Amino acid sequence: MHPAISIAGLNHAFGEGEARRQVLFDINLAIPRGQFVILVGASGSGKTTLLTLLGCLRALQQGRVGLLGQELLGADEETRIACRRRLGFIFQAHNLHDSLTAMQNVRMGLDVHGIRPGADAAAEHALRLLGLGERLHYLPANLSGGQKQRVAVARALVGNPDIIFADEPTAALDWESAQQLLDIIRLLATERRTTTLMVTHDSRIMALADRILTMEDGRLVRDEAAPRAHE
Repeated sequence: MHPAISIAGLNHAFGEGEARRQVLFDINLAIPRGQFVILVGASGSGKTTLLTLLGCLRALQQGRVGLLGQELLGADEETRIACRRRLGFIFQAHNLHDSLTAMQNVRMGLDVHGIRPGADAAAEHALRLLGLGERLHYLPANLSGGQKQRVAVARALVGNPDIIFADEPTAALDWESAQQLLDIIRLLATERRTTTLMVTHDSRIMALADRILTMEDGRLVRDEAAPRAHE
């Protein structure tokens, strides 16, 4: 079976001519299905750029990337859209629609997948898992920052994605809410072999992952087992 993510010789740059700046250098990586991987590194080290490339949010320039068996280099927009439908995205900014309730925002995660029957029940279930059962019909303006982030998490997970890409998803969460998210990620890994690649600076999460990748100046410099793997 293909790994969830495979990368070979990935390079990426922004700008052209004298303004060209390379931000990723010869990234090579394989992540099996069902693995929970954390990506760390200083600001500007290339973590978010890597996530957006793997998430089909930017076109590849050089190097090969396989996503669930689909080669992305040279893929057309239709292929990238089909790949994105198998992914879940959690960003530090919740990006909720202010005019939609928590339920309606989460339903959008199913609309992307073209799922209609049972959408309301699935959205409600996802929100209740994250402790928002009493806030189903609240607008974002009436939710706290942490509650908004939990709605965004529910939206990302409601479609049962094959891969979850998360960029600082716990930054606005208290530890109890962060643990709820991590429990769900571990459950999905066990039951559905869902793969998670998470950018975080939260040291409390490190021991809960399978692997920790470290980036420096656009390069992948370390790939090591999480501390708990040695217990």
